[in-house]
Amino acid sequence: MEARRTRDERFDGLPGCPFAPHYAEVPDGEGGSLRVHYVDEGPRDAPVALLLHGEPSWSYLYRKMIPVLTGAGLRAVAPDLVGFGRSDKPTKRSDYTYERHVEWMRALLFDELDLDGITLVCQDWGGLIGLRLVGEHPDRFARVVAANTFLPTGDRDLGEAFFAWQRFSQDVEQFPVGPIVNGGCTTDLPPEVIAAYDAPFPDETYKEGARQFPLLVPSTPNDPAAAANRRAWETLRQWDKPFLTAFSDSDPITAGAEHVLQSDIPGASGQAHTTIAGGGHFLQEDRGEELAAAVVEFVKLS
Repeated sequence: MEARRTRDERFDGLPGCPFAPHYAEVPDGEGGSLRVHYVDEGPRDAPVALLLHGEPSWSYLYRKMIPVLTGAGLRAVAPDLVGFGRSDKPTKRSDYTYERHVEWMRALLFDELDLDGITLVCQDWGGLIGLRLVGEHPDRFARVVAANTFLPTGDRDLGEAFFAWQRFSQDVEQFPVGPIVNGGCTTDLPPEVIAAYDAPFPDETYKEGARQFPLLVPSTPNDPAAAANRRAWETLRQWDKPFLTAFSDSDPITAGAEHVLQSDIPGASGQAHTTIAGGGHFLQEDRGEELAAAVVEFVKLS
């Protein structure tokens, strides 16, 4: 598998991001390997908060939350999905499949890092991958915090807002990563922060993963990932470990999905589900410290 690797100097001096990079090699699925980046802050023997980002962001999205989590005694692990951030970026759209994204993260988190007792914090595609991993490896996880995410099977209408986004992602001539993140926030991001979201992508050839992600969301019952997600849901419908939703109040893409998670997952019963006021789709940007505080409180109480 051919892949591009963003030069390190592209990440020099990013605002609010003092975290040392860590890397591991995972099988690419074609006999080679890919280098995957992750942030790893806090004591190595502390309880793990696994922070999974989505489209088209990277672990930089969690920079406001990591100090709050580590300050509360947690270990914060924030990978960059393959195709994003400092991780390698396969050059062909066909290299990216839902199944491969799940396997790349499984290989990193379990084979390489051997994480256990995990508190999953997931947003956007972080949930599509993370909740699959919970469904397939429930013993690795202690609890879940779902924020603006879901695990679709193609059996529900994803809504016009999603399909408008999907069309835009395929039709736009140049995929404007930084402005996309800015547009998904309720706050206007400073130019240097917008530039930080553009940093992993020197040109369009680095964006094949970001372009492909919207097409990989199961939107029909016969989607290639639909059956595996249904199997994951079979586990989630029996999941009685603590499950918290912390959705924002201003995300048109995932609005209402929290109600299904709350009603269908036994571990969500009786939890202090919260709505993050003033947060957009990327609530980690708009209200990162507030979301982190909710995670810390949830860990303490459960």
